[in-house]
Amino acid sequence: MDRKAKVLIIDDEEDFCHFVKLNLERSGKFQVWASTKAVTGINTAKIQQPDVILLDILMPEMDGSQVAENLLNDEATKKIPIIFLTALAQRKEVEDSSGIIGGRTFIAKPVTQDELIKRIEEAIGTS
Repeated sequence: MDRKAKVLIIDDEEDFCHFVKLNLERSGKFQVWASTKAVTGINTAKIQQPDVILLDILMPEMDGSQVAENLLNDEATKKIPIIFLTALAQRKEVEDSSGIIGGRTFIAKPVTQDELIKRIEEAIGTS
């Protein structure tokens, strides 16, 4: 059996984390961790070494860019691909830029399961 790709979700919306985790795991392709706190998410990334991180931009204690900076400045996590999740960008804006804004992969919320799986597979090179 093929190894399941490891995905870490860092998003302060507990319902969103639960929904995405459940749907990714049901696909049978992914092992998923979720954190609703930025610091816990950073620590989980160091311990679990996910293949990709889904990272919300707007979070209360530390925003997504600060979390990404922490991850990119740490030897243990700097090579893990990050996909930013945002409700700020319009879906058309993200689609018009092929999901890349400022050199980073973005997904506009809400997101379909198929779109999310496609972006994850692209990020980890399994598409």
